[in-house]
Amino acid sequence: MSDWAPIQRWPAEAIWQAVVPQWPGFSLEILPCIDSTNTELMRRAREGRHEPLLLLAERQTAGRGRQGRSWTGEIGDALTFSIGLPYQPVNWSGLSLAVGLSLAESLGGDVQLKWPNDLWRNQRKLGGILIEAASQGAQSYAVIGVGLNVHKPAATDLRTPAAAVDEFWQGVDAPSLLERVAAPLFDALLRFQSEGFEPLRERFNARDALLGHQVITSDGQEGLCEGVDGSGTLRMHTHQGRVHINNAEVSVRPFSPPIGSAP
Repeated sequence: MSDWAPIQRWPAEAIWQAVVPQWPGFSLEILPCIDSTNTELMRRAREGRHEPLLLLAERQTAGRGRQGRSWTGEIGDALTFSIGLPYQPVNWSGLSLAVGLSLAESLGGDVQLKWPNDLWRNQRKLGGILIEAASQGAQSYAVIGVGLNVHKPAATDLRTPAAAVDEFWQGVDAPSLLERVAAPLFDALLRFQSEGFEPLRERFNARDALLGHQVITSDGQEGLCEGVDGSGTLRMHTHQGRVHINNAEVSVRPFSPPIGSAP
C-alpha cells in the first residue's frame, strides 16, 4: 500500500449515494495525511474550483481551530473533514450553530453546544467547527471544517478538557462516525441555505451548554447567558442591561453553575 492510500475503510459510496441527489456533482476525497483540509479547500477555491466536496484526512499535521488554534491527533483518534460548497444562504449568521446542531443531534444523548462553534459533553470539549468563505465574482464558496474526538486525545495542555465519542458509543471508529453525521449535515446545510437559523433556534437552545449560566467573555463582559436569538446572536444580561454578542472571535466560558442549581 502506498503512502497515500487510506488506512481505514470508509463508507464513501454510501455517503455519495445519500448526498449526490441534493448536491449534483458532489464527490468525496479521502487522504491519509494533509496539513489542513480547510486550508486545502480554500486553496482550491482560490483556484476557481467550487464543486461540492467532502475532503477527509485521516491525519492533519496543521489542522486549524478558531482563532488560529491547532487541532492535531493520531490516525483513528479523531474524525477530521471539511465540506466545500458553492453556497448562497439567505443569511450567513448562525451557520456554525446550524452545523453544530446537526452534529449534536446525529450523535444524540447529552451532547451540548457551546456558542459559537464547539460541541461539549459534561463541560468538556468533544469537537469543534471552523467555517471560512471564499468569493469569486458573485459566487460564494463555503468551507466547513469539522473535528470530533473519537478517542480522548493524549494531550494534557488543552485549554478545555477533552471528551470523546467512545465514552458513550461503544465500538465507534472514525468511519462509522462519519457515516452517522455526514448525510444529515448536508441536509442541514441545504435547509439553512434557504431558511437560515431562525427555525433551529429552539432546538439549539435545548442543547445550549451556556444557557442559564453566568458567563464571562474574552473582552471582560460578565452576565447571565439567555441563549441565542433568531440570527444565532448570543444574548447576555449584564448589570448594564442586555447585550448581544455576534463577533465570532469572542470566547465565552461559564464561570458558575446555572441559576437555580444546587450549591
